[in-house]
Parts: sequence; C-alpha cells; structure tokens
Amino acid sequence: MQNIKLKEEFIKLGQALKAADLVGDGVQAKYEILDGNVKVNGEVCTMRGKKLYAGDKVEFDGQVITIEE
Repeated sequence: MQNIKLKEEFIKLGQALKAADLVGDGVQAKYEILDGNVKVNGEVCTMRGKKLYAGDKVEFDGQVITIEE
C-alpha cells in the first residue's frame, strides 16, 4: 500500500497513478483508466480527471493507494 499526501485540496486520478509510479506517463494512465483497470473506493472508475480527496483509495494492478491530507 502506498500513501499520497495532498499538496492541494484534491489530486486527479491520472496524476495519482503517476505520483505513485504505477504508470510511466499520462498516456498510459489514460488508457488504463479508460480500459476499466482502476478502482476508486471499490468501484471501477473510467474518469481520468476524477478528483480524489483525503480518505479515497485507488486500486490498480494489485496495488492500493491511499490519499492523505
């Protein structure tokens, strides 16, 4: 499990995947999200610009990211 600390009020889903080094770049993040390979709080999310706030959990490729303040 990885934790990402927010620098602002929120972080977008694609940015969170990049920040956690789970994808190489924004293009890869975009396609993984659009292909339905990413879950936010237990539900598949296909919105690349989904805003994540403190307490949200992202699952991708067997990894879990927790968003913290």
